Amino acid sequence: MTRTVPPSSEPEAQTATAPKDVAPAVALHTGTSNVRTLLTSNLRQSGIYVAFVVIVALFAILTDGTSLSPGNVTNIVLQYSYILILAIGMVIVIIAGHIDLSVGSVVALTGAVSAVLVIRQGMPWYVGILAAIAVGLLIGAWQGFWVAYVGIPAFIVTLAGMLLFRGLTLQVLDNISLSPFPSEYSRVASGFLNGLLGGNGYDAFTLLIGAIAVAGYAYSNWRTRVARIKYQQPVESFPLFIAKIVAVGAVVMAFAWQLAHARGLPIVLIILAVLILAYGVITNRTVFGRQVYAIGGNLAAATLSGVKVRAVNFWIFVNMGFLAAIAGVVFSSRSNGAQPSAGNMFELDAIAAAFIGGAAVTGGVGTVVGAMVGGLIMAVMSNGMQLMGVDQSIQSVVKGLVLLLAVAFDVYNKRRAGTSR
Repeated sequence: MTRTVPPSSEPEAQTATAPKDVAPAVALHTGTSNVRTLLTSNLRQSGIYVAFVVIVALFAILTDGTSLSPGNVTNIVLQYSYILILAIGMVIVIIAGHIDLSVGSVVALTGAVSAVLVIRQGMPWYVGILAAIAVGLLIGAWQGFWVAYVGIPAFIVTLAGMLLFRGLTLQVLDNISLSPFPSEYSRVASGFLNGLLGGNGYDAFTLLIGAIAVAGYAYSNWRTRVARIKYQQPVESFPLFIAKIVAVGAVVMAFAWQLAHARGLPIVLIILAVLILAYGVITNRTVFGRQVYAIGGNLAAATLSGVKVRAVNFWIFVNMGFLAAIAGVVFSSRSNGAQPSAGNMFELDAIAAAFIGGAAVTGGVGTVVGAMVGGLIMAVMSNGMQLMGVDQSIQSVVKGLVLLLAVAFDVYNKRRAGTSR
């Protein structure tokens, strides 16, 4: 009796797996090259970047290049860093469908606590910083408790907090200003790293940090591109991908070049960069970040899927208190003292930065990077109008119109997406 041996299945397995092995390598060089398609596929975010470039170019022309001078670029970083720090926390709050009106008062209170300990009681400068952060965390826990576990809307809780913490600031300071801080404390917002690697007329260390940032950005985008291809998601064509990296790299290096020719790398910029990287990872690559988006996108679905909504909301406000405390330290360091009126209207600047940066009014949408771009748009506009000598009242009108148009743009995008289905 002859036994028939079935044909080996190994060639078939090899044939089936071969395309999977080579597909990513081929796909890395494919994708759409239609610039209009790329811009309109995510109009909310792409429009922000285009608007930022246009605004920077406009004020560079109107101020005869003064707005892009090394000294002015450095001043923008120093003057608006605390708003950008607040915007990081505010965009997370908004993504979850909440709002925080108290951050300006928290900035004032944390700065006041630090000033009393360091200036009035003579404690070391780092004790003031730690105390400010501790107060910020307690405030965040206080507000998170009322929002998450009692169920009071965040608008009401933080509106009450705005009044409560402003009153406590007056009590802590006895309604007077305290100054100056020790030089070590002032260096937090006004210090620079300069001359670490030398340089002839420029700071080589600042340029090195800029180059490292560009390399990190390129590597991160490469990994994201490979991952999107692996899951068969659309990507831009390879030439456009390279062009994007080159364009961003040129902007970053030009920014670093201006800083290097001024006073070097601001310490506060290092703090801001660390926060941006950390919260970019938290919002995009952690369970907590995905849960925040889920709560803001569809609260009922998030609850049914097992998300601990109360706990997430609680920690959202604890985090906001922490970042408001960091901003309070930076602002008090920048102003070299604590004033009862400190932080006035900061909450509106942070909210504006988040909405201009692409956050949705209804929650569920927004990014840390977008909030930073929105904050920079406000910073460049304010700085440019100041250089042009525009009256303060006109500046407020322009800022209000920009915020209104940003929200209107968000509403337009939603209607456009709804009618296209």
